[in-house]
Amino acid sequence: MALASFLIITGLFLSFPGFLAAKQPHIVFILADDFGWYDVGYHLSEIRTPILDKLSSGGVRLENYYVQPLCTPSRNQLMTGRYQIHTGMQHQIIWPCQPYCVPLDEKLLPQLMKEAGYATHMVGKWHLGMYKKDCLPTRRGFDSYLGYLTGSEDYYTHIRCHPISALNLTRCALDLREAEAVARSYKGTYSTELFSQRAVSIIEKHTSTEPLFLYVAFQAVHAPLQVPERYVAPYSFIQDHSRRSYAGMVSAMDEAVGNITLALQKRGLWENTVLVFSTDNGGQTLSGGSNWPLRGRKWSLWEGGVRGVGFVASPLLEQPGTISRQLIHISDWLPTLVGLAGGSTNGTKPLDGFDVWNTISKGFASPRLELLHNIDPLYNDIAPCPGTRRPLTLAQVAGGASRTNSGFNVSIHAAIRYSNWKLLTGYPGCDIWFPRPGHNGSDSTPSEAELQKPVRLYNIEKDPEERNEVSAQFPAVVDRLLARLYHHQKSAVPINFPDDDPKCDPGPTGAWGPWT
Repeated sequence: MALASFLIITGLFLSFPGFLAAKQPHIVFILADDFGWYDVGYHLSEIRTPILDKLSSGGVRLENYYVQPLCTPSRNQLMTGRYQIHTGMQHQIIWPCQPYCVPLDEKLLPQLMKEAGYATHMVGKWHLGMYKKDCLPTRRGFDSYLGYLTGSEDYYTHIRCHPISALNLTRCALDLREAEAVARSYKGTYSTELFSQRAVSIIEKHTSTEPLFLYVAFQAVHAPLQVPERYVAPYSFIQDHSRRSYAGMVSAMDEAVGNITLALQKRGLWENTVLVFSTDNGGQTLSGGSNWPLRGRKWSLWEGGVRGVGFVASPLLEQPGTISRQLIHISDWLPTLVGLAGGSTNGTKPLDGFDVWNTISKGFASPRLELLHNIDPLYNDIAPCPGTRRPLTLAQVAGGASRTNSGFNVSIHAAIRYSNWKLLTGYPGCDIWFPRPGHNGSDSTPSEAELQKPVRLYNIEKDPEERNEVSAQFPAVVDRLLARLYHHQKSAVPINFPDDDPKCDPGPTGAWGPWT
């Protein structure tokens, strides 16, 4: 009788929502914008990031972690757990007047977290489409939202200008929303501070018995290069003006991350929190960023465009203070975080991501052996490297395609990673090695012989700088990876990249937002 009573009482206690929530970790995901590989202190940068260094040193640094070379594709894969070829978003970003968004039949990460019982909040840059209200963050799973719907805003006025080709004019409008309303009262507040202050406020008001999912997508450190002078002053030793301003922006972001983690500690949430920090793509060398010693930059499929700064910090890690060199991709976060939340991914379309929590927390081997970087038949480099030759034409590379018999058109901009191998086809984007900031480089351009190759193969584990092209030595590997590209291409959906809609005029509201 006593045992029966105990079981009944225990069953009632376990069914109480507060008890279940307490067992679910709070999850905070912080996404930086255009943060380069060399721009974090623990990669021996001249830029100081004491908060990121400390958090990562007590957590797990992800040193074989990959993102996409552009912001919209990375955010798309974070939110869907699916390769961009499967959502039609494999080409470029969403520009302010393009009438599309992440397909509305995709179930996004915050929706899955809500189903698992989480309070879901977003602060910062959305950039996943906003042409109609159904595309907005608050319609895709977030309980609250403060941030930008597009990108490249002024950090203080929060105005975004965009040329509309169909009308042969440029429109400038406010791009800041609170929930779904235009937010006009924050003019003059630096966005990095605005977003961190809102994140801190959410944490301070959060009910500790309810699990929290907080997504903070900083505008920093994307251009324009704007930052309060107090953050720039310590970098007077940096001669390059852009690099100096960029360094100050990194310091401001580092401080903001510190304020968020301090709020979690003060609120008593930290002991049950998993914090993920990630960049969305490689650094933009045109705007002060650096990916040294990696090749390329943002917009390219070279390591400088896709290998990302990332780490996990949490008291819940079983092997804290370690470095993981296991293969992890930004699409892996959805199944990983939903798994941590005790949720289910049954309602999603087939995922390309893997649950990598045991890889991160326990040091297990990654379940991921292969990674598709992208396949984009429409690729165009809007900011080519100075002096870069024109990409090879289809006629020039036709011989390569017939040689392999893979069925894959090797003039297409594409890249795939399998184990230690990485294969690139077509024109991968800016292909030079930018020198270490403050130093002159003498070997920053590839050879003419390499430039003429439509297919390039590298052993990334031995050659992360992609200096030794080895396709001739390993033809079987080339054929295998081309076959894999062809396999993935067969499952790709058509690219969705519509022309600007002239009806996107901000109109009387004077703000970017839904227009259909």
